[in-house]
Amino acid sequence: MTPYTQSKEKILAAFGTGSDGLTPGQVKERLQQYGKNALREKEKKTLPERVWEQIKDPMVLILVAAAFVAGLLGEMTDTAIILAVVVLNTIIGLVQENKAEQAIEALKKVSAAQAKVVRDGRVITIPAEELVPGDIVLLEAGDMVPADMRLLESSSLRIEEASLTGESVPAEKDAEAICPQDCPIGDRTNMAYSGSSVAYGRGRGVVTATGMKTEIGRIAELISTAEEDKTPLQRKLAEIGSVLTYLVLVISALIFTIGLLKAEEVTFDVALQSFLVAVSIAVAAIPEGLPAVVTVVMALGVTRMAKRKAIIRRLPAVETLGSAQIICSDKTGTLTQNKMAVRQVWFAGKSYEASAYLEEVGDSILGDILLFCNDAEVNAEGDVGDPTEIALKRFALLMKGSQERLAEYRRVDELPFDSDRKMMTTVNEGYGRRLVFTKGAPDVLINQCTHIYTASGVRELTDADKEMIFQANQAMADQALRVIGAAYKPYSKGEELETTGLIFAGLAGMMDPPRPEVYAAVERCKEAGIVPIMITGDHKATAVAVALDLGIIASAEEAITGRELDILDEDQFAAVLDRYKVYARVSPEHKVRIVKAWKRRGKVVAMTGDGVNDAPSLKIADIGISMGITGTDVSKDVSDMLLADDNFATIVNAVEEGRKIYTNLRKAVQFLLSTNISEVISLFVATLLLPAGVHFLRPVHILWINLVTDSLPAIGLGIDKAESDLMRQPPRDPQKSFFADGLGFSIIYQGLLIALFSLASYRLGYRHSPAAATTMAFVTLSTAQFVHSMNIKRGQETIFSRQSLNNPVILCGNLVLFGLSVLIINVNALAAVFRVTPLTAGQWLAALLLAFAITPVVEVVKFVQRKAAAAKQYSLQ
Repeated sequence: MTPYTQSKEKILAAFGTGSDGLTPGQVKERLQQYGKNALREKEKKTLPERVWEQIKDPMVLILVAAAFVAGLLGEMTDTAIILAVVVLNTIIGLVQENKAEQAIEALKKVSAAQAKVVRDGRVITIPAEELVPGDIVLLEAGDMVPADMRLLESSSLRIEEASLTGESVPAEKDAEAICPQDCPIGDRTNMAYSGSSVAYGRGRGVVTATGMKTEIGRIAELISTAEEDKTPLQRKLAEIGSVLTYLVLVISALIFTIGLLKAEEVTFDVALQSFLVAVSIAVAAIPEGLPAVVTVVMALGVTRMAKRKAIIRRLPAVETLGSAQIICSDKTGTLTQNKMAVRQVWFAGKSYEASAYLEEVGDSILGDILLFCNDAEVNAEGDVGDPTEIALKRFALLMKGSQERLAEYRRVDELPFDSDRKMMTTVNEGYGRRLVFTKGAPDVLINQCTHIYTASGVRELTDADKEMIFQANQAMADQALRVIGAAYKPYSKGEELETTGLIFAGLAGMMDPPRPEVYAAVERCKEAGIVPIMITGDHKATAVAVALDLGIIASAEEAITGRELDILDEDQFAAVLDRYKVYARVSPEHKVRIVKAWKRRGKVVAMTGDGVNDAPSLKIADIGISMGITGTDVSKDVSDMLLADDNFATIVNAVEEGRKIYTNLRKAVQFLLSTNISEVISLFVATLLLPAGVHFLRPVHILWINLVTDSLPAIGLGIDKAESDLMRQPPRDPQKSFFADGLGFSIIYQGLLIALFSLASYRLGYRHSPAAATTMAFVTLSTAQFVHSMNIKRGQETIFSRQSLNNPVILCGNLVLFGLSVLIINVNALAAVFRVTPLTAGQWLAALLLAFAITPVVEVVKFVQRKAAAAKQYSLQ
């Protein structure tokens, strides 16, 4: 049974309750039947389960294997270093856990702690969690609604439901109403929902749902069951990990087999030696520094984002936002300011923008009506009252002399707002006179007026005047403004207070205005190839007006309501998905459906929001973005990123940061994999050609190169400055391989070059001794990596430019690492550990020249690639 479709009498009968409420026996029985009015806790994972979630990633498993290999080789220091990297990654991952549980806890806080209830004929206050279906609950201004309930009585009752519906204006309630079956939450005028708050008036209702059966409970269920996909970067790294796993297994097995075949006699010692060579190559194939580099680059990106007011709760979130193709944004509090403001005024036969009215007219009788026929409290400590009244009072206070008149006038009588009258009336006394001030719905108010205030004074209201007022009202309504009419009349002491014979004074049109910075942010999104979409619980006309103003849509045909969306099945919705950029009057389920529809298209979806109603879609999106100031605890706890300044424009900065990080990580991966390939190829070739027992490089050299000389340049590449046109490029295709656009080719040919020059260096050194050969190969291989990091930094651009020198981390890091290489070779204690020998000046020169020889070749390839790209671009024009 749906309570909002039934009469009060049927609901009371269905729940077996009456005006005296439930008896203690009924309460006890229903507590056992329905349970407490609380949200169900999600079963938490054990610590071992959480740890396993962190280390089962292929890249981390390869890292653990590398530590095991290093241990077999007796390199316990290297084993400790590798395991430390694994532990660091695991700890960082564990810190990000428990978001679903935190969201449930936050939802509990939203629920009211206490409730006034009628039981056994008495009004008592009880903990809200003890409420049961059938309880009679009393509501008054300031109360949080403790459970879902069908209203039985309503007196000027207005309830703030923004966190559930997205509407910034409190919803008027009518206990006598009966709503249709397909009525959205925001239009169910006979219902009050758990977690909303009473803004005005009072009411009485019967509890129809508690705990997980409430609307908030349904949202909590959506949060706990929402699936979390891997981010694009996680998928790409998993792809790399899988490739490396097979590569390591195949090459290691091949080397082990070749070692056995080359032996004159297969003995245990020969087999062990072949195994050690095979695992050495396995170590060379594994970029041990990659997970650490990714983590450090992400962490540094998070720090930069925090300085720009974007707080990242999950490291991969920055990269995910960088690949965003769709941004689904809530309207209220995200695109708009979540506070009503007067935008237009009609006064004395003329329409004004609010600012123009203050400048040209200023003090007027209209301002007095808005100021005194008003129950809102507006001060520096905070505003209290109905958002509409707050907006009107704030506007009136901008008029000259308003503060003095506010102190002089006092209210002596009133007729409160009533949903039947649709007007509020006060009698105010000051400066030796009494005036009746009335405000309300223009179409109702005009019928109570006999005169009109004009530029030349007060005169009788004519039909032409009424038509003019109706047209002004309609013009404001067409812009989705909430219009309030204002009227007044003199009042004599002792006279009966009536709202007839009024003098019409004017109209005030209000709306929740867009944030000023959002206009530019929407434009930047479009330049970056990102589609901004508005999803709101507000009315379609309001949503369309805001979206047109911001440039999100070009016409009202690009908007659809939740009720219209329900008519479409999944195939029909998919066919028209591109058509709609505004979704109005939607429920939490609609938001999830919209996000899922775009994700099925293969799009990377970001979702912004601040209310409870946004939580499920925030969680299921590729990245959820919550408002840090106005956002509810629920939306914050399920989000991946918080906007500390509630500034939509901050999202665009995050997009830029994410794109930069992804681009730089591609550079880092290119660097790490090409250098690792060079090690594998050179070791593989040397194993084939060298006699048994002769080393090309020793395991300690490989681990030093992989863990030290690889990592610093890779981190430098990871924090490189962004290209100037980064935000004018379209979003990258998330389905495209990480190695697309020539990255795979570059990794392979550059790895081959470094291997070739390293083998040539070894060959030159071998003329003197195997030790000199190993040392020269070590110098060439490690130095070539420093040089190669400079090649990669500029992407497809030439290295011979000033921009090549604008990254001090790469420059200083390479100098420090080269200095360490010199120390390793020339300090006896270090040389003994690394098993290297001092080189002559000629040997140093030869080794370094071979290391730098990669640059001319790479420059030639870059030149050819630039020419090919230019030719392709020309052919497309």
